[in-house]
Amino acid sequence: MYSIKEAFYSLQGEGAHAGRPALFCRFTGCNLWSGLEKTRMKSDCQFCDTDFIGTDGQNGGKFRTASDLVAHLDTLWPEGHGHKYVVFTGGEPALQLDDALIHKMKQHGYTIAIETNGTLKLPEGIDWICVSPKTSAPLIVNKGSELKLVYPQSHLSPDLFENLEFAHFYLQPMAQDHLLPDQIPLTNTQEATLNYCLSHPQWRLSLQTHKMLNID
Repeated sequence: MYSIKEAFYSLQGEGAHAGRPALFCRFTGCNLWSGLEKTRMKSDCQFCDTDFIGTDGQNGGKFRTASDLVAHLDTLWPEGHGHKYVVFTGGEPALQLDDALIHKMKQHGYTIAIETNGTLKLPEGIDWICVSPKTSAPLIVNKGSELKLVYPQSHLSPDLFENLEFAHFYLQPMAQDHLLPDQIPLTNTQEATLNYCLSHPQWRLSLQTHKMLNID
């Protein structure tokens, strides 16, 4: 059984594939936060801005088998067009993404990407692995395509990740309203992130262009 909060076709808004048409499939649930505001300050991830509770989002629902879910997702891709690209996200997609779903997506011609917090083992067959660390615990997924760190996080310095085996390293400014009291002073996070990238050229700047353009 797969529980999907929402699924939609849009443009990838951030990271190395910014601007690429993609099918997004958001799983419900996360291992670092319940999604409930009353537990936010006690969770491992305290700045998440995503609703991943329930199955009531756009094209959401529960799907008994991988075939059922793939059939549903495939209706969202433009008919008659190739270059199929799916991004599994969450919450934490590694809680539900499995071999059966990967196999079925491949059968339907999809290149598969995942956006994960890196704390859970991933199945084989994922084409693009984007890890976004949220906790000081060691990463289980310590190599991949892209490491994207929300900046600043008081407990996670970028230099902790510089020697990991990723093809791309991105810093993404944290939204001002998600900064916590222990992250004072409340500097302009975009400027701070830009300056860090300029002084540490291994890192590139990632902006959430989908929010700037007001698209899903």
